[in-house]
Amino acid sequence: MKDFLQSAGSTILTILIVVVATWCFMKFVAQRTDVDGESMMYTLHDRDVLMADKITYRFSDPKRFDIVIFPYPQDPSEYFIKRVIGLPGETVQIDYDGNIYINGEILEEHYGAEIIQNPGRAAEPITLGEDEYFVMGDNRNYSMDSREPSVGNIKGSDIIGRTWLRIYPFSTFGIIDKNKENTKND
Repeated sequence: MKDFLQSAGSTILTILIVVVATWCFMKFVAQRTDVDGESMMYTLHDRDVLMADKITYRFSDPKRFDIVIFPYPQDPSEYFIKRVIGLPGETVQIDYDGNIYINGEILEEHYGAEIIQNPGRAAEPITLGEDEYFVMGDNRNYSMDSREPSVGNIKGSDIIGRTWLRIYPFSTFGIIDKNKENTKND
């Protein structure tokens, strides 16, 4: 009987340690996120399952072109996944030819799936505050992002983490390369 109680106690303790460690990992280190929609095509696809790194931004700031996760300002239970375009202190503007300007200079990037048809609130220059980021989906004409007043500029303190790993579908399992150019053949 003593051996049974010791074995049961050891098993319960092991299960408890695994549960607590898993909870800590998901709370402080990583977050599983599902892509819902096509706003990040062709980099990410509807129903992709991703892991977001929650630690990096505790020690450094988001970088241009990072793919980040943040709560939708109008419904914090809903999460958005977008690409960082504008950094704190910069001025962002998009003209009606679809060019993105950062501090008056055209941004050289090839992430957009097509030419931007509607610059939204970025038709006029937007100067980002000390802790603000301008984010956009790669599928520019089908993305609710910083161009929309309901999303607006995103505070760095609201960014949960950066996506780094696609875990499903298994055929595309792997690290998400933020520097890879966006092409329809991916």
